[in-house]
Amino acid sequence: MLENELWGNTLENWGISILIIIGTIIIVKVVSLLSKKFITPFVNGTVNRLDDVIYYSLEPPIKFAIILLGIWIAIHRLVYPDSFVKVVDNAYSILIVLDITWFFGRLFSGLLQVYWGHQSNGQTNKMMPIIKRTILVIVWIIGIVMALSNVGVNISALLGTLGIGGIAFALAAQDTVKNIFGAFTILTDKPFSIGDTIKVDNFEGTVVDIGVRSTKIMNYDKRIITFPNYKITDASIINISSEPMRRVVLNLGLTYDTTSEKMKEALELLKAIPKRVENVSSKPSDVVAVFTEYADSALVIMYIYFIEKQGDILGVTSNMNMEILTSFNKAGLNFAFPARTVYIQKDDSVNNTDKTDNIRKDKDISLKS
Repeated sequence: MLENELWGNTLENWGISILIIIGTIIIVKVVSLLSKKFITPFVNGTVNRLDDVIYYSLEPPIKFAIILLGIWIAIHRLVYPDSFVKVVDNAYSILIVLDITWFFGRLFSGLLQVYWGHQSNGQTNKMMPIIKRTILVIVWIIGIVMALSNVGVNISALLGTLGIGGIAFALAAQDTVKNIFGAFTILTDKPFSIGDTIKVDNFEGTVVDIGVRSTKIMNYDKRIITFPNYKITDASIINISSEPMRRVVLNLGLTYDTTSEKMKEALELLKAIPKRVENVSSKPSDVVAVFTEYADSALVIMYIYFIEKQGDILGVTSNMNMEILTSFNKAGLNFAFPARTVYIQKDDSVNNTDKTDNIRKDKDISLKS
């Protein structure tokens, strides 16, 4: 019975090939079990992190390679037409190259994550996602080109064809190409990173994602605003997170009955307030209080102070305003508000005319009576 043929091969040969495939799957399971029990604890126990990256990069591609090898042995021990054998060999040439590409992709991703994914302060590098995606795209493009070259595809002719089609495609997708180059510009120039608060044109918010095509910013209303990358690179960007301190300018108006002594007292009070408020710079060069002008209804003081980077902008501003109000009230300094005084001058000629009219009215009344 085993000598009976099926598609040019005996049943015995078919059975042996199937057993080889089943045996290959069992070997992969055994290798996986041994690696988890012995190799993984050993690798995790070493101080060097390079062996961790190499091990985790090699494990899945090696398992896939064992499966490919078992199937290849099982297939090639059978008799097939030459055309089918050629197709199988070409497919295996492509799969082997892609398996190697898979290994290098995992290796580069692991190396980036370990040696460049974390900054010196322990925080995650916020540009890592776009860098990893870019490197993976480059690695896989190289792998696919090499795989096609191994099976006899004329890469030069293919690139020429793609070049002609690429020109037409580029003309139809100019914005997409500009966005991709915009992403590289953001990556290389680093005007901001994910998590930074920036201002682009009239929009202000926190950067939540930098992609190949667009950059997403969450504004203060918790709404996501998506900007094409090329518009980001062409716009004027203010990186608010990079500022060492926030400058605050106040114009305080005192009433016109404020004496010169009280004005000097107000200036001294303002210069001393930053020392009592947390997260406000108390350096003399960072505090300015000057009597600037005589306004319509107030004597104006320009007051400038700086909020340190770690301070909450709104909270510190509120604390400063409260301290100014408390200090001025204790010192008897009055804030001015818009006021207008109207002077009315009496006209004697008008009064005389009114008296003459009253006399005439009295005469008319007497004649009627």
